[in-house]
Amino acid sequence: MYDELYDAWKRELENTELEKLSSDFYSRVADYLRRLKEEGRMLDKRTVKARLLENEMRNVKRMVHELIQTRYRKLVKKAAKGERIPSGFLTTEEKKIYAGVLPLAEAYHSLAENILRGHAQKVNVEQKHKNAVLRFLKNVPEIIGADMKTYGPFKIEDVASLPLDNSKILVKQGLAERVEV
Repeated sequence: MYDELYDAWKRELENTELEKLSSDFYSRVADYLRRLKEEGRMLDKRTVKARLLENEMRNVKRMVHELIQTRYRKLVKKAAKGERIPSGFLTTEEKKIYAGVLPLAEAYHSLAENILRGHAQKVNVEQKHKNAVLRFLKNVPEIIGADMKTYGPFKIEDVASLPLDNSKILVKQGLAERVEV
């Protein structure tokens, strides 16, 4: 894995265009780092092998950091120009991030074009997770919302704003009722 990471890091730094990475590249690198840490814990810190392993971990972390930063700058630059990146060039994690960056860049392009034409444009920022206000009818323990945030615990008569997906489930189960605001 070290050689693969080194090659990817070197190609990314040497080229102005985004280089192709396998979709599972980052998960394999994370697994590699985890194994290095585990191996390092089992060694006597004074041995040559432990010091070599420590140097390898330091190099791997530096390369990963530089690789991610370099790819991030290239992705943002492409998005700012309105250029599309073939999904085969991105890792699974990067595809999700890029999917969030691209609409933002497109919104800015649209804003700029409309202003340059002399048209004012209302900007609507969509929330990924709409919320609903609930009044709790029963005690409810802490839950993880659809937006991956922690909510609760809730007691009877508590009022809270939760993601719509979670709200629907709580109402359906008779644990809460929706409050119209």
